[in-house]
Amino acid sequence: MKNRFKKDLDSSKSNADEKKAAKDSKAKKEKKQKPDNKKSFLKDQRTRNLVGLAFLFISAILMLALTSHLFTGNADQSILNTPLSEFEDEREIRNWLGSFGAHISQKLVSDWFGIASFSFVILAFLIGFRILFGFFLLPFKQVLKYTIFTLLWLPAFLGYFFTSSDLLLLGGGVGQTINTWLSIAMGDVGALLFIIFTAIGFVAVNFKVSFAKITQFFGSEKELNESENSSFYKKEEFEKREQYLKETADEESDDEVEESQSEPQPAAIEEDENQEIALSQSEDEEKDDESDENAEEENNEPSEELEVDLKQDEEKAESGSDQKEEKDGESDEEDVEIEIEQSDEDEELSDRDVNKKVKDFGEYDPTLDLSKFKLPTIELLDDHGGGEIKINREELEENKNKIVDTLKNYKIGIDKIKATVGPTVTLYEIVPEAGVRISKIKNLEDDIALSLSALGIRIIAPIPGRGTIGIEVPNQDPDIVSMRSLIKSDKFQNSKYALPIALGKTVSNETFIADLAKMPHLLMAGATGQGKSVGLNAILVSLLYRLHPSQIKFVLVDPKKVELTLFNKIERHYLAKLPDTEEAIITDNSQVINTLNSLCIEMDKRYELLKDAMVRNVKEYNNKFINRKLNPENGHKYMPYIVLVVDEFADLIMTAGKEVETPIARLAQLARAVGIHLIIATQRPSVNVITGLIKANFPARIAFRVTSKVDSRTILDSGGADQLIGRGDMLLSQGSDLLRLQCGFVDTPEVEEICDYIGNQQGFPDAMHLPEYSDDSAGGGGAGGGGDISDRDALFEDSARIIVQTQQGSASLLQRKLKIGYNRAGRIIDQLEEAGIIGPFEGSKARQVLIPDEYALEQLLNSESEND
Repeated sequence: MKNRFKKDLDSSKSNADEKKAAKDSKAKKEKKQKPDNKKSFLKDQRTRNLVGLAFLFISAILMLALTSHLFTGNADQSILNTPLSEFEDEREIRNWLGSFGAHISQKLVSDWFGIASFSFVILAFLIGFRILFGFFLLPFKQVLKYTIFTLLWLPAFLGYFFTSSDLLLLGGGVGQTINTWLSIAMGDVGALLFIIFTAIGFVAVNFKVSFAKITQFFGSEKELNESENSSFYKKEEFEKREQYLKETADEESDDEVEESQSEPQPAAIEEDENQEIALSQSEDEEKDDESDENAEEENNEPSEELEVDLKQDEEKAESGSDQKEEKDGESDEEDVEIEIEQSDEDEELSDRDVNKKVKDFGEYDPTLDLSKFKLPTIELLDDHGGGEIKINREELEENKNKIVDTLKNYKIGIDKIKATVGPTVTLYEIVPEAGVRISKIKNLEDDIALSLSALGIRIIAPIPGRGTIGIEVPNQDPDIVSMRSLIKSDKFQNSKYALPIALGKTVSNETFIADLAKMPHLLMAGATGQGKSVGLNAILVSLLYRLHPSQIKFVLVDPKKVELTLFNKIERHYLAKLPDTEEAIITDNSQVINTLNSLCIEMDKRYELLKDAMVRNVKEYNNKFINRKLNPENGHKYMPYIVLVVDEFADLIMTAGKEVETPIARLAQLARAVGIHLIIATQRPSVNVITGLIKANFPARIAFRVTSKVDSRTILDSGGADQLIGRGDMLLSQGSDLLRLQCGFVDTPEVEEICDYIGNQQGFPDAMHLPEYSDDSAGGGGAGGGGDISDRDALFEDSARIIVQTQQGSASLLQRKLKIGYNRAGRIIDQLEEAGIIGPFEGSKARQVLIPDEYALEQLLNSESEND
């Protein structure tokens, strides 16, 4: 019975506790909702518009009232002594705003701050403009600081000089009061000095005035005094040096006799060294005393020079008479060294000539060719999202409780949990209890995703540098990261990167800006429709917003023929192409091969220029060229950055194979130092496309959402890309770091407007021409070159033997056996048909082989060579 009674009491207590907890949670929710309503009211656009217009209205009223008071203040002063309710005829008030304006201006100008009251007009206007339009016309903190100083100093200054009743409004009541206090405390002269030095101190502190520049007027007299002092020092040094030589000659002869008689023991050596140190210190003290007695202007530099010269004289005195003869010979060599010093002076003169060129002509400016070019304006980009994260506390609480409950079901306790809300993902950082294995939490990824009913979660165990475990959960209402907000950010506008690209925002809603020049190449991969093309447009738009056409050129490869066509309009400004080609955007695979090999030639030429200029990279080379230290007549020129963009790399690998992979690998290995950078995108992240040679030279990789973990490991060498939610959600890998970002969204009409804005401006006569490249590996190059033996491909005979041996006439067979591209294999098939080795095209069937065996093939080839 007792046990039952205890159980009933316990159950009743637990029920009461649950009711109290429910009431407390409801009260907390009501409290949390109330401030949210206030904040939402303050953030309402209508409220902001009303407040902003009110401030502008106040500034306009103050401006009219104060300006009118300057002309009508004396006439209205006698009428203002009566209250507002006793006015019978308001026409007696001459102020432009009537009695209201007269009273306000009387208080501000006559009674308080004088004409300094106009500062309130500026403050009210700036505040109203900021609330309405979202930015300050002038830095508000500085304006507020100057306003406070003006309200105190200007009335005091004007009140000191204008004391009559008619001009009292200039200084106002504040000026009169301040001058009264100052005159009582310091007298009239002291008050004036205080006012003047207050103004000088304020200007010196805020504008960082250098009073040392005033002494530049006396520079010539100072140089004359220094030259006289230096000649005086040289005479004294010469006299001291002669006396010291005479004294050391006698001492050294005695020391040589003592050294020949006996060699000192180690202890004795240490004592002698200590004595020498003590002597040198005493000599230094004596020299310092002498220098202090001579003059206060003498420094320690002459004494140090004397010590160096005296040590050299000691070494010369230790040498014998034979060495004296060598000194005579060395004196002759010193005359020769004087000529060498003259050559050094000539080199200094060459540097002066360079500086003179810079002074005469100025530094080289690569933007002068298009001096009137204007970068795109921010109005061309749309504001797709507000940029402010909406925090849903109910969603955060629910997810937190579900995570804690799921881990508790598996007997995993949590000490702390922290939520960081991002635009599309919320990061929950948990600190497990001591003794919990990280692998145990990692294995619960699917269970946590099931309990949260989320599209996919990603567990980071542990988070590097924090000592916590991160669980990234997608938000129910993800926000769009607008490209406009990224371009407007302070990080992008004030970045000192050579090639800044605005990739997106992190989980903590921070703008992420990367430098393509330090990546130095970028590999992008992801499934279809997950944001690769938008990411490419975001990168290109970032570079267009920061760099002049003379500083960067793009080589665009678009096998799809529709993704990058909008950039045709900026061909004469930003694009580079092969000579004698109609379109700057490359869509034909044969042109891609020639363009890549042409870029390799351009890379080799740039390395030769860097070698001649004795610099290591393109940045140092351009700085040297801008400072006019490189002669254009020797072939030197300003080097713009070149960015190669490939929209679909898998298609090139399928059609061209090694002919594309080899030059791209070579560019990726070597082109960084000469300013050539690669951006490659593909929707097929397989091992056949992203080979080991490609991955080794692309340390920076971006992975959008993929369908399998194998693809994620192919791109990033780790999982996680298969758990992304799409629509621009991506992972950026730079070495060992893996960062989750939400890519900035830029729509196609925005890109079109930007290209129209650039294309309508004056540009270069044509796109930048890359070096010409001739395909020497192919014998003919044309499809119909099989009739003439001299026009045949170099692999024609090998291909014929393979076809005859296998009795299969297909281009894919030649691609596999000879490791060549599809275009070249097709040309060889056409040549074999014209030579009579294989039959004509028969649709889906393989071509018929007309030569039965190798013996007949050799006879055919020999007969053709004899006839030729």
